Amino acid sequence: MTQRLGITPSQTVGPFFAYALTPRGRYALSDLVSNNLVTDDAVGQRIRIEGRILDGDGEPVTDAMLEIWQADGEGRYPGSEPTLGNTRFRGFGRTECDADGRFVFETVKPGPVPGPEGTMQAPHLNVGIFARGILRRLFTRIYFGDEAANAGDPILALVPADRRGTLIARPVDAGRYALDIRLQGQDETVFFEA
Repeated sequence: MTQRLGITPSQTVGPFFAYALTPRGRYALSDLVSNNLVTDDAVGQRIRIEGRILDGDGEPVTDAMLEIWQADGEGRYPGSEPTLGNTRFRGFGRTECDADGRFVFETVKPGPVPGPEGTMQAPHLNVGIFARGILRRLFTRIYFGDEAANAGDPILALVPADRRGTLIARPVDAGRYALDIRLQGQDETVFFEA
């Protein structure tokens, strides 16, 4: 008698990742990865990005983890230029959401970076999202509502005009921006292919 094996279910990221990978996680490398990217030698205006991760019903996602990576205030990615090899600014951060689905990053406002075909991209943060029920990390961006350069950004131009607002953080006060990320449903955030 031959036994047939069935297909095993796909595994999601699950709620366990925060235990080991976030700044407050048990095995986290909090000196290397945190939600505070600001160092004394970081070039750029100090800013705070805050928001919530929401599901399709508008309920907070309490076990999501976000990663950001970015250029410094002069549009340079750490490791891309020899002069940045000596800086402590890593351009990478990670945090988990709290019980209300909130996240916060302290960082510097990035400068414009080169884009496709010699164009320049508006200042932005690259964002990766992990959460229960997501089989593969989601990728999005956060742009800044007070940036005139958004009008000429080649990546933002690929997004339908009525959906661009899902990527643009609004200025709250000096150096503070807010943007909620909706995983699905009405006003779903625009996500990009990796």
